[in-house]
Amino acid sequence: MSFGLLDWLVLGAFMLGLLAIVVWVALQKEEDTEDYFLAGRNATWLAIGASIFASNIGSEHLIGLASAGAQYGMAMAHWEFHSWIILMLAWIFVPFYTRARIFTTPEFLERRYTPQTRTFFSFISLISYVLTKVSVTVYAGGLAIQEIFGIDTLFGIDFFWIAAISLVVITGLYTVIGGMKAVLWTSVLQTPVLLLGSFIILFVGLTKLGAGEGLLEGWAVMKEANGANMHLFRPIDDPMFPWPAVILGSMIIGTWYWCTDQYIVQRVLSGRDMTQARRGAIFGAYLKITPVFIFLVPGMIAVVFAERGMLDLSGGSNTAFPVMVRELLPTGIKGVVLGGAIAALMSSLASLFNSSATLFTVDFYERLRPGRPQQHYLRVGRVATAVVVLLGIAWVPVIPLLGDSLYEALQKVQSLIGPSIVAVFLLGIFSNRATPAAGFWGLLLGFLAGMFYLVLDLWPALAQSNAFFAAVAAMNWLYYCVALFVFSVLVMVVISLFSQPKSHAQLAGLTYRSVTPQQAQEVRDSWNRWDVVNTAVVLGIVVFCYVA
Repeated sequence: MSFGLLDWLVLGAFMLGLLAIVVWVALQKEEDTEDYFLAGRNATWLAIGASIFASNIGSEHLIGLASAGAQYGMAMAHWEFHSWIILMLAWIFVPFYTRARIFTTPEFLERRYTPQTRTFFSFISLISYVLTKVSVTVYAGGLAIQEIFGIDTLFGIDFFWIAAISLVVITGLYTVIGGMKAVLWTSVLQTPVLLLGSFIILFVGLTKLGAGEGLLEGWAVMKEANGANMHLFRPIDDPMFPWPAVILGSMIIGTWYWCTDQYIVQRVLSGRDMTQARRGAIFGAYLKITPVFIFLVPGMIAVVFAERGMLDLSGGSNTAFPVMVRELLPTGIKGVVLGGAIAALMSSLASLFNSSATLFTVDFYERLRPGRPQQHYLRVGRVATAVVVLLGIAWVPVIPLLGDSLYEALQKVQSLIGPSIVAVFLLGIFSNRATPAAGFWGLLLGFLAGMFYLVLDLWPALAQSNAFFAAVAAMNWLYYCVALFVFSVLVMVVISLFSQPKSHAQLAGLTYRSVTPQQAQEVRDSWNRWDVVNTAVVLGIVVFCYVA
């Protein structure tokens, strides 16, 4: 089914709306790096929450989560029920971040531990953004657009490359021009378009499965056809997703991503005050409940259609979502869904570009070249954004080598990076006794232990060279994630016993035990019944989803 005139009109209207926002933002001239990287610290809860959600919903959901649904069913859904972890960001981490007036999460580690800890964390983050998030998003974006349009080549060029590079250039341009303000306000437009488009594909898929009998009948048909893949909790001896490993591993990965990763946290750092930052995170937690239903379930629906000969998934499970859009939707609706898909990809990319530029400019360049005018740092930030764009494109050809499921591949890499970071942040906030030396060595040794597993995974000959390497390589990646966290905590505890902690005065406001009565009162004044009630509602929905 080809793209019709109405589809083009709908898509054109969406792009014009995006252009209008970018022009409006561009007319508001940035004065300094706080304007460019943190939108002048004046963002409200609506923009923060929409940006948290839109930044999260990138290729790993549009392509990867649908692919994971097609392959593994509900086993990967635990990562999408992490609304409760976003509430941890709102209630536990936001007060410390807001009070410290930081630009980046690595800057928080410098204040809590050492400048070396900050530098290493920034380095890890930048490398992971370029090698995983940027390149995976570009690759999957090109693939999605190519599959939805159904075009193999254009002007003798593989249409994948035309789509991927166009996506990067357009997103890169408005991110370079508008900075964080453009990222936040384009998300306000992109989020409803994304939700509308994705719910349409869910509705159409279930309706067709139900053969006119309704959505519940369609769900029953999908449930029966997917069989064991409907189980959220798999047996403890499951080779891929044993339930203890999934619960603990996904919790560690989720805490790293939602509470410490610059990519997400930069949105709450842009908040006008602690109240707006917290409420933005709570709003984002509401939105985070939807991906299981709008991305993972359509992947499971696609499997049923493929078995019935109604869809061709010969291109692999990564094509599940775009093929459904192309083959099942009528003209006009297809344009809405494609607009939603492009919104997801662009918002995710824009956030990555802006966060990467912030890390480079604030955590590296400004420290190496202090005292320059703010306009100088603004120019550096824009150049850094462009360089990240180019590096991401250069890495795209490697992404197909990661395997059939982009979502699983991305979670696997993140499971090796996140545990030591989570250990350093949690011990840093909850313990005054965690020393500067412990923070640095816990982060470094935990990261190296994670990379050790990755090397063994990519180099089978080395993995089989001795019994110890073979045992490590054979370990379930989620259990290894848990082991990495425990290892990092133990390293920090042991080193803390033999090194000097910072004084209470040096830690003022950076740990729970060093919070002053005035600071505690400031936190208490920043929330009311609205925040508590909505937090309870989010938790109730998550519990209901697990029980149901």
